[in-house]
Order: sequence, then C-alpha cells, then structure tokens
Amino acid sequence: MLSCLVSTGPLLAQQGVTQCGTPTGQAPFPLQSYKELPDPVTPSGKEWAAVKTPQVQWGNTDTRYAKHVVPMIQSQKSVTLEGWRGEKLHAQAVVWTGTDLEGLNYSLSEFKNSKGDVLPASAFSGGFVRYVMTDELNKDGRGACGYRPDHSIYDSLLVADPIDHLLTSMPMEAKSTQAIWINCQIPQTVSPGVYRGTVEVKDGDQRLSTLKMDIKVSSRVLPAPSEWAYHLDLWQSPFAVARYYQVPLWSQEHMDAMRPLMKMLADAGQKIITATIMHKPWNGQTYDYFESMVTWTKKVDGTWAFDYGVFDKWVEMMMSVGIDKQINCYSMVPWKLSFQYFDQATNSMQYAKTAPGEKAYEEMWVAMLKSFSKHLREKGWFDICAIAMDERPMEVMQKTLQVIRKADPEFKVSLAGNFHKELEADIYDYCIPIGASYPKEVLARRAQKQLPTTYYTCCTEAFPNTFTFSDPAEAAWMSYYSAKDHLDGYLRWAYNSWPKEPLLDSRFEAWAGGDTYLVYPGARSSIRFEKLIEGVQAHEKITILRKEFTDKKNKNGFKKLEKMLSTFKLKDFPEVPAAETVNKANKILNSL
Repeated sequence: MLSCLVSTGPLLAQQGVTQCGTPTGQAPFPLQSYKELPDPVTPSGKEWAAVKTPQVQWGNTDTRYAKHVVPMIQSQKSVTLEGWRGEKLHAQAVVWTGTDLEGLNYSLSEFKNSKGDVLPASAFSGGFVRYVMTDELNKDGRGACGYRPDHSIYDSLLVADPIDHLLTSMPMEAKSTQAIWINCQIPQTVSPGVYRGTVEVKDGDQRLSTLKMDIKVSSRVLPAPSEWAYHLDLWQSPFAVARYYQVPLWSQEHMDAMRPLMKMLADAGQKIITATIMHKPWNGQTYDYFESMVTWTKKVDGTWAFDYGVFDKWVEMMMSVGIDKQINCYSMVPWKLSFQYFDQATNSMQYAKTAPGEKAYEEMWVAMLKSFSKHLREKGWFDICAIAMDERPMEVMQKTLQVIRKADPEFKVSLAGNFHKELEADIYDYCIPIGASYPKEVLARRAQKQLPTTYYTCCTEAFPNTFTFSDPAEAAWMSYYSAKDHLDGYLRWAYNSWPKEPLLDSRFEAWAGGDTYLVYPGARSSIRFEKLIEGVQAHEKITILRKEFTDKKNKNGFKKLEKMLSTFKLKDFPEVPAAETVNKANKILNSL
C-alpha cells in the first residue's frame, strides 16, 4: 500500500506534488515527457526469473496489464479486428521483459487487401499505455462517493490508463510490462474486405517480434461522428486546462491548448458545449472551480448589465472543432444559492444570497435571461441553447421554471437528476441516473418529439463506471445498456476536470480515482475513453440497424438485435464481467 504522503519544506518548491500530497520527483504539470510514480507492487523474483528474453504478444483491450506483474497471456501473434467503414477499432500489444530495454518502439507495415487496396497510414494512431496512481471503491464496495481526507485507508495501485501518443520510443526497466495501444479509424470510402498488415516491435534497431493484424472491413458504413444521433454529454472544464498549461485564462494560448483536447471530444461524437453563466455552479467541488463565462454587473441605479465576451469566445472555439449541436448553460440553481456580481455602487464584488421563489431571485434572473435571450438570438444560438440544472429538487425546479418562462417562454431547459413526471413535459433534455427508469409512455412520447432522453453515471455507481480502476469494458457496456432501454445517449459530469497532477495520480480528495476526468493533458486519450467510444459506435450501429430492420420489415434481424441487448442487465454486476457481455454483443452486431 502506498498512502498519500503529506510533505512540506523546500523540496516542494522544486517539484510537483499530487492532489493528496505525494511528491512527483519532477517539475509540476509535465506535458511532453514525464516519470510515473513508483509502483507499490514489488516484482516477484520467482515469476520474472522464468522470463529469459523479452516477450511480445497480442493482449486484449479489456485488460489493464500491471506494470510489474508477468502477464498471463497465451501465445498470440495474430489478431483480427472487425468493423464497419467509418468505425474506429483498437488492439493492444503487450511487451514484458526480464532485462532492461533501452528504447522500445514499434512501427506498422502497409495494410492491403487481396485486390491491392490499401488502408492509409493516417488511419492508424495510438501510443504507449502509461501508468497512473488510483485507489478503490468505498470500503462497503457499493460506490465511490464521499470525501477522502485520509487516503492511507484506501489501497493505492498503479494502473494502465493514459495512452501516450507523444512518445516515439521509451526505455523499459527489467521485470516490467509495457502495453502498446493501436487504433484504426477505417475510412468510410475504402473497399470492404480483409486488410492484412503487421506491427513490428523493436528495442532500438533490434527486432523483438512481428505481430500480424487483420482488419475485416464490412460493407456497412458508420456516419461521421458529427452526424451520429447519439447524444453524448461529457462536461468540459476550460479552467483546468488554463491551470495545468499555465496560460492566462481565455488567452490565445489557452484556446490553442484546448483545441486538440476538444477535437478529441468532437471525434467521439460529443454534441454539447458546457457553459457556465454564473460563479461556482457546483460550489467549487473540483480542483479548478468553474467561474462564470458571463460578467454580471449591478449598476448604480440598481439595474443589471451583462457581458458575454468570454461566453462567445468559448462557444465559438468549441464550434470550430465541431461541437455545435447544443449549449448547456449552468446553473440557475447552483449547489450553494449565492450569486456573485460586480456592484458599481461599492466598486467591489458582492454576493446575492437568494433562492427560487424569492422576489430578489426572480428580479435578478428575469433581467439576466431577457438579456441572454436577446444576445443568443442575435448570435443565432438561441434554438440550440438550454438553461441547464443538475440534481435539484422537484419543488425548486418548478419555481425555477416559472422564472424562465416569465423571461422567455421559448427557452429550452436541460435537467440531469431524478425523474419527476411533474417536470418532464417542461424538460427538453432530460437525463436520469442509470439505476432509474423512464415510464414507457414517456419514452415513446419523447422519442416521437425527438427530445434528448439519456442517463448518467457518477460516483454513486460501483458498476458500471469509468474510474481508473474500473474494468475497461464497462465504458462500452453503458452505451449498449442505453440502447437496450431505447435512450439517446449518456452523460458523465467530467471530461477533463483534472486533479492536481492528472498524468501521475488520478486520486482526488473526494470520490474514487478517475471520477473527475476521462482524458489527459497533451490531448492524451485513455483506455477508458477509447472503450467509451467503442460503446458509442455500437449504439449508433444499433440505431441504424433498428431503422433498417423496421423499414424493411426484417423481423428476424430485429429479433436478434433485441435478444442481444436483453443480456445487458445491471443486476449481473459484478458477477458477470462487462467484457463477457460486450464481446458477445459485438460479434452479433457485426454479423447483422
């Protein structure tokens, strides 16, 4: 067990320190190259003694291979991936060695089919799978909510998760394991067929092994992510990016730092821009709390004025990378009912403490929303904008809705929280916890009206989830489950709300490791994020097949599809691993 150490003194001035006080042994906030934290697990001399020469095999993408444990992999020198044109596929090669390697590297050959057609080199991406510190569920095993001021009571371990595309080679220490993640984004325009190629793994110039890879391309076509019907809502944090990259908030350097990170999100099918229209909508629960993108000013005469310069800059940048279907604006009902503004009369920042149902609340928010409505209409964004709230009581929401309707009855409203039949008709974008359900008649009506209807996971759910210690396949499982219930997609509250040193330590002072983010600085992906994309694609394929089978009256195909989806049951966790259900479903899905 490696507890979070609390260290003080001059050492901290020279190096970084993680969220829970562990010195990193390097400068804070690394971007290009970095050293992982020490592994609490000591290599077993007996097991590693049997590894006489470096070993290279195909593993699977459902396993996080431990850094200092000999992997239990049978000899596998070839792998076959299968998917639609336009689909992103992935594989994981595993290297383990009993001796030091100076420079592990890999390269891909040309991939051709029997007719000589070639998959372009640009279709392939990936990188070395790096290791990050994590912890575990709460001691009752039922979830991961609650503050963790003393991490020493939790098991800490180094787990595989970040995918580092910035390294072209890396050294390997003796008695260690290193995985290589390979993605193939099949072009929509390639010919169907089996494309064969190899992955050559070397130590410097010395070849360690050549692995065979076949990519079986279907005649079916998956649309571009921007065209997916899937309603993906991963909340973004521009504030974490500014702090980690050490650039001024909303500067050009800040925008440049965010663009590749947000392009990754667009390529995953993200539909929604997360915007904040007041100070600390979530009461500063993240390491980098959310500031308002709208400047509130109370003038000397008591009237209100609002500046949308930052809001516009953020929205325009997000739209430039392809995220342009919806803007969710948080929050009229923050977790702490205190609203910050600049007061001209006192020339200082002040707070208005008021709540829905009170006169001061109504006056303030009607003024803001009328101004905001006018601005959004001028920008051409009103129809894609929603006033968004999360996990607020029904009575509070009813009072808030009255204020919104008074300001502009045409405003859309988004809510992530429990299902309330009294509210549902007023909610455009409704998202409930994964363990809850919508009444069938509500689902049918919302589908007919094309209203986004989804579910979310957070720290509450032990399984399935996307913690850094969660089984990777759980990230894919969740979208199959969404498809089973005829929902439109999935929400997770944190795409990149990074803790202090996210590349090194995913633990946070509250909730389990990885709860606050899915991707890493340097626009590094993760095993979790790639598996989440796998599930999103599966959901999209299911949506396409359901329509096709209905239109063509293919009852047999429709029956196979629904039978496959019936195997996704929450009650099966943790006894039935997510990978078992997902992999069976993937085979059936690709056969239809």
